[in-house]
Amino acid sequence: MPYFLVLVYYMDEKLLQIEDKYEKLAARMEDPDTYADPAAYGALAKEQKELEPVVAAWGEVKRLRAAAREAEALLAGEEDPELRDLAREELEAAREALPEAELALKRLLLPKDPNDERNVIVEIRAGVGGEESALFASSLYRMYAMYAERQGWRLSIANLNETDLGGIKEISFIVEGEGAWSRFKFESGVHRVQRVPETETQGRVHTSTVTVAVLPEMDEVEFHLDMSEIRIDVFRSSGAGGQKVNKTSSAIRVTHIPTGTVVECQDERSQYKNKDRALSILASRLAQAEREKQAADRADERRSQVGTGMRNERIRTYNFPQGRVTDHRIGLTLYKIDAVMNGDLDELIDALVTADQAEKLREGA
Repeated sequence: MPYFLVLVYYMDEKLLQIEDKYEKLAARMEDPDTYADPAAYGALAKEQKELEPVVAAWGEVKRLRAAAREAEALLAGEEDPELRDLAREELEAAREALPEAELALKRLLLPKDPNDERNVIVEIRAGVGGEESALFASSLYRMYAMYAERQGWRLSIANLNETDLGGIKEISFIVEGEGAWSRFKFESGVHRVQRVPETETQGRVHTSTVTVAVLPEMDEVEFHLDMSEIRIDVFRSSGAGGQKVNKTSSAIRVTHIPTGTVVECQDERSQYKNKDRALSILASRLAQAEREKQAADRADERRSQVGTGMRNERIRTYNFPQGRVTDHRIGLTLYKIDAVMNGDLDELIDALVTADQAEKLREGA
């Protein structure tokens, strides 16, 4: 049997198993004993919900295949011209729709990122460009805050260091919500802005950069922290924090001595809450550093189409005079910079997700 037929056979077998499992879950959920146990019922409902998109997509593929077979049989045995024309139309429609349906199904079968449902930690730092870079860092924070609000997610600032003109030298914030990592994970890298700064008197366009790092939120249990390697200091908040950062002596600085990694957290009123949050951010940073090391080790073998997510990689340009936003990883340009800066990021993110899926499909072909 040709290889591709073997592949299709085993894929269909896997899908039939998924379909059978889905039906068994549904039957168990209808059992009165299961229904009487909220915890058991909830676990089954969650598992069924995860399988539902695959089962629905598989059902559509089967429907189109069956329609094509029926139309072919009708064409082979029917003599009536009108019925033959109708069968031919149905066959063409099924053959046209089937590849897209099969592609959608393959995407659903791709291995999922285990972090996709996690909350995220986003760190924005001003780069090249002085005060203009800090002002754009503030604009990026506003963009992400508005996007999080559109998604119904909760955003909380962990640490903020502002400039006197309202820019941001650096900010760390946490976005809490289902699927936050799956949408934010492509934002890591260097964001470049081209615009006329507010402080520019000659009307010249300046180019500045801001660095964004996005980490899936971990805690010190998931990523083991050896507390003997950590120094914790308490200090009073300072800087142009305005009303956004408290001024009590509850701010926490956590230092990972072996790597010199430092995390400050000063947004919570409670010293204990700041400590817990700082340790969570530290665990997330160290876990990300390990992932980046592994990615660098594999870089000679493979570089993803949508980029490595490394912090030194220029990923996007925001050109205000031309009203465009360009993502360099996938060559996408949108002439809707105002909408993007107001948190309308779905078109960009959807394109990045699609490109990532296409790359994984190509690798698995």
